[in-house]
Amino acid sequence: MNRHSALDSMFLPESIAVIGPTAREGSVGRTVVENLAKGFSREGLYAINPKREEVLGLRCYKNLASVPEKVDLAALATPACTMPGLVGECVKAGVRAAAVISAGFKEQGSEGAKLEKQIRQELCGSRMRHH
Repeated sequence: MNRHSALDSMFLPESIAVIGPTAREGSVGRTVVENLAKGFSREGLYAINPKREEVLGLRCYKNLASVPEKVDLAALATPACTMPGLVGECVKAGVRAAAVISAGFKEQGSEGAKLEKQIRQELCGSRMRHH
């Protein structure tokens, strides 16, 4: 399928990486993997967690760069403090769309607002590098 926009990658992804799933029942990352595995091809579903070998039968990769194909959509299910670095990793890996599944941004005050600013800088910096 020829990708025309980031929206195509968000709503019609051929590959999805879930960043941060654990084996702990009820954890956000595990729940995302469980739900995606029900309606998405496991061949295009990747778990990213450098501390685990597998989650729900899916092999865990250490990072996005180690995934064997280009990822259309990244679902980031980690603490807010890790998001700026992970967004930067998504940019470097050529991920076209990302969904941040976390709390602790500006709704939590000035420290969270700083994290949002860092994420915007990662995204804006990527636009400047690609022009």
